[in-house]
Amino acid sequence: MFGSTVTLMALAVLVTLSVGGVAYVFLYPHLTGEIEGERRMAKVAETATKKVRVDKGPSRREVVSERLQNKEKKDQHKAKKGKPEAPPLSLKIERAGLHWSKHQFVLVSAAFGLGTVAAAMLFDLPFFLAVAAGFVGGFGLPRWFIGFRTKRRIRKFMDEFPNTVDVVVRGVKAGLPLNDCLRIITQESPVAVVREEFSKIIETQKMGIPLADAIGRLHDRIPTAETNFFGIVISIQQRAGGNLSEALGNLSGVLRDRKKMAGKVRAVSQEAKASAAIIGALPLIVMLLIYFTSPDYITLLFSTSIGNAMLIGCAFWMLCGVLVMRKMINFDF
Repeated sequence: MFGSTVTLMALAVLVTLSVGGVAYVFLYPHLTGEIEGERRMAKVAETATKKVRVDKGPSRREVVSERLQNKEKKDQHKAKKGKPEAPPLSLKIERAGLHWSKHQFVLVSAAFGLGTVAAAMLFDLPFFLAVAAGFVGGFGLPRWFIGFRTKRRIRKFMDEFPNTVDVVVRGVKAGLPLNDCLRIITQESPVAVVREEFSKIIETQKMGIPLADAIGRLHDRIPTAETNFFGIVISIQQRAGGNLSEALGNLSGVLRDRKKMAGKVRAVSQEAKASAAIIGALPLIVMLLIYFTSPDYITLLFSTSIGNAMLIGCAFWMLCGVLVMRKMINFDF
């Protein structure tokens, strides 16, 4: 009996202390006016900051931040509407560095399609396979070729782009105008892609378009984050002023750091890519080895309807596996 009474008293004391502690933490600041004082101090500080900003005007950091926030809002608005619109065919051809018109591209696609159909007929393939080969050759191969050239061209441009920005920085520090620095790049750059793109900037400016807008169009032809940064820096400097050499010097450092990070990502992902390539090629290699050692065993897949169905199913699942592995090892940076 005595023990139970002591236990109840101890529990009552602990509950009282707990309730008192909670009340002290949450009610004491309201009773003493500390929270109200903090609110008043925050309002005073905010008012003083606004007055200073009104007196001094928007700072360069605020202008850059506002511009980036506006661009981010536009990108989010486009993302909410759905997938971004695909660039027109003329822009795709320009990104690939080809001097084709749409009519020429259609003729080349038709030639590819007819060539693949003729090749399929020479190998005595069924009619539906010849039609499928013509569809792939007419619509797939030309677009794959343009995408391949575009990626290679962008890679060459980005390898030289930090050095190009350094040329502009040195020229501005030496007292040259920005236009003269761009002309030096068009004449002295060792990479043809860089010379072509900056020549287009000079030609666009000669047509009466402002320099900031002309450089901003570089991102349309070379759709990378680095060219977007370059266009934003030039645009802000043209509107708000400031030390262009310092801004471009910082941009050059960022570009080189991104390039180093990209190299590290490629080095780390090479093992996964090699493993994926071996796994993807292993079924084909085993099929060839079985064909050379036991041709009667493997030819059933090609000579019977059940074997054809099995080949189609295996090809489908192999394609799914390859796409999944490609997604796993394709790192965005």
